[in-house]
Amino acid sequence: MDLARTLLGEKVIEQGVRFLVNEPINNMERMLEWVEKIPMPEHHRRNVSSVKKFLQNKDSNWYKFAERLLTNTHPNVKQKMAVNFFVNASFLGVPRQMENAKKLGCSVPWALLVDPTERCNLNCIGCWAGDYQRREELSFELMDRICTEAQELGIYFMVMSGGEPLLRKDDILKLAEKHSSMVFHLFTNGTLVDDELVKNLQRLGNVTLAFSIEGFEETTDRRRGKGVFKKVMNAMDKMREAGLIYGVSVTYTRHNTEELASEEFVDMLVDKGAAFAWYFTYIPIGKDVDLEMMATPEQRAYIYDRILEYRKTKPILIIDFWNDGEASNGCIAGGRRYLHINAQGEVEPCAFVHYSTCNIKNLSLKDALRSPLMLAYQKRQPFNMNMRRPCPLIDNPEMLKEIVEESGAYSTQLTANETAAEFAEKLKPYAEKWGEIADKIWYDKKVKEGECCKGGTD
Repeated sequence: MDLARTLLGEKVIEQGVRFLVNEPINNMERMLEWVEKIPMPEHHRRNVSSVKKFLQNKDSNWYKFAERLLTNTHPNVKQKMAVNFFVNASFLGVPRQMENAKKLGCSVPWALLVDPTERCNLNCIGCWAGDYQRREELSFELMDRICTEAQELGIYFMVMSGGEPLLRKDDILKLAEKHSSMVFHLFTNGTLVDDELVKNLQRLGNVTLAFSIEGFEETTDRRRGKGVFKKVMNAMDKMREAGLIYGVSVTYTRHNTEELASEEFVDMLVDKGAAFAWYFTYIPIGKDVDLEMMATPEQRAYIYDRILEYRKTKPILIIDFWNDGEASNGCIAGGRRYLHINAQGEVEPCAFVHYSTCNIKNLSLKDALRSPLMLAYQKRQPFNMNMRRPCPLIDNPEMLKEIVEESGAYSTQLTANETAAEFAEKLKPYAEKWGEIADKIWYDKKVKEGECCKGGTD
């Protein structure tokens, strides 16, 4: 009887959301009321309240963003994403995650990042995954098991990277069809998108793509190869014409930060129909490791200031993986809100932290969440009370050293040519310089808000 009530409740919620998205503009306020009922941490609730305030103003960029997304998206995609993202991944998924976390004695993430393959058809400079073996792959059966176990825990958001995940597009489409209640979000170089794939994405409705670019054509082709930018632009045109939801993934370095932060670049994304943009900073791991390629601390502060401005003025969702620590209440990795399973099956805390203590081929997802590495990670989170310094890799590198030593983790890279302690020492000057800038930003913010703690460490 309890199961019947639960299923009935879920169906009522699902039908309600489907009804609301049939006339999205007229029902925008009611949809926000639904979102506000989703169980969530207080810092997330504050973010929702801010969005609600903007959406109540029809002249705001957020209203224009919602209007564009809701009117230009294919009906099947719109309904599928509304149910899978808002109902399954959030409204129903989050409480299940919290309940399972209590049972397991560890965090249960909101999303999983899985690499179907290490293979890639490009050879980009400084690739974070470039020092894996480039031949390993996860079988369809294993990915199917991961998806099934994830749903049992309340996880409905599956991110895929690589390698180039679309080299396994047949298996991914098969997974998306079988696990039709989940969202599949792929980070792709965009060169393998064709008409057949676009038709399948429209039919399935639960797959989104994030296209990797480095800026405009010259900058993108310099790092990714001649002609790549034009292929991505062509792929985005196909996606827009089909009414699909997609965005971009960019990596800001010492050489392209100003370009990625420019209004011209963001306007180009909006014109191409991108709904979102992931901003990542270059991390000196993987292939062609180069500290000089890292954006300077000053550039890191500058690009986030620009992103904050665009959030007030541009109809596009921009997420900064490193600088948005305040919105996420610190680092989300280590199983807290996400973890990474690479193409060898190694369970890593983060796509950029290439250490593991277990392989998903040999144990369940539940056991992987309770592995020594994840527990060592979680007991130290947040790694710094200044949320502008969330990362144990580049902001608090001494933490990475502690975690690896305590958990007995091993390197998952092909060439393990330095220890965690050596890596931490290498990143120490950057972390200290960014710490000075970030502490000033944090202190000034707290003073403005009427709080008195300096640097966020008191």
